[in-house]
Amino acid sequence: MIITFLKFIICSILIVIISKNILATTLRKLAQSMNLKSKTVGNIAGIATSVPELLSLGIAGFTGLIDTGIFNILSSNVINVLEYFLTVKINGNIKKMKNKVIIIELIIVLITIIIPVIIYVKDIELNFMIIIIFLLLFCIFSITDSKIHKKYLGKENEIEKEQGAEEKDKKQILKYIIILIGATILIFITGNILSDSLETLCNNFGVSQIIIGILLGVITSAPEFITFNEAQKYHKKESKEQLKGVIEATNNLISSNMLNLLVIQSIGILIYLISY
Repeated sequence: MIITFLKFIICSILIVIISKNILATTLRKLAQSMNLKSKTVGNIAGIATSVPELLSLGIAGFTGLIDTGIFNILSSNVINVLEYFLTVKINGNIKKMKNKVIIIELIIVLITIIIPVIIYVKDIELNFMIIIIFLLLFCIFSITDSKIHKKYLGKENEIEKEQGAEEKDKKQILKYIIILIGATILIFITGNILSDSLETLCNNFGVSQIIIGILLGVITSAPEFITFNEAQKYHKKESKEQLKGVIEATNNLISSNMLNLLVIQSIGILIYLISY
C-alpha cells in the first residue's frame, strides 16, 4: 500500500515537471522556430496534453470499466474549462474573452461537457453508432472552428503567417519535434503507472468507478493547466500579443476537449465493444 501511494505521488509530480519543463518549453521553442500561428500551437498542445486521457480510456475499455472512462472524460473536460478560466483570470485576460472567436469556441467547449452528461443521464447505449456520430461531430466542429478563425481573425492571420521549415534550421526543428514526441511518451508511461496506482488505492478503499473516473480526470488535466498558463504568460510580455495567448490557450482547450470526448472516447468504446 505504501509503495503504491509513493508511486502515485512521484508520478503526479513527474507529470507536472514533464508538462512544464519539457512539453510546454519545447512547444514554445518549436513555435518560435517555425513561426507557427497561435491556433496551430494550441492545437498541438491540445493533442499532446490529451495523451493521459487516451491511456485511461484504453485501459477502461480493456478492463470493462467503461463507466470509469466516461467519468474520466467528463471530469477532465470540466476541469479543463475551470483551469482555463483560472489561468485567464491569473494572467489578467478576462477582457480578451469578448473576442467573437473565443466566445464561439467556448460554446463548442460547453457542448463537449453536455454530451457526456446526456449519455450518462439518459443511459444511452455505447455502440458503433455512437462512435460514428462522435467522429462526424469531430469533423463538423473542426471545420466550423477553422472557418470561424478565417472569418473573424483574418487580419491577425495575415500578420501571423506561418513560415516553412526551409527558412529555419531544419535540424533544430527536428530536435524539438523529437523532444515533443519523447515528452508525450513520458507522459503516456507516467500516466499509465499513475492510473494503475490510483485504481489500486481506490479499490483497496472500496471507491466506486464514478469516483475513480473523476479523480483520474483531475490528474490527467494537469498538463492542460500548465500549457494554458504558459501560453498566456509568454504572450503577456507585450500588450498587443495578449490576445494571441488567449487564442492559443482557447485552441488548446477546444482541441483537448474535442479529442477527449469525440476521438479518445470513441477509441475507448471501440476497445470495449471488441473486448466484450
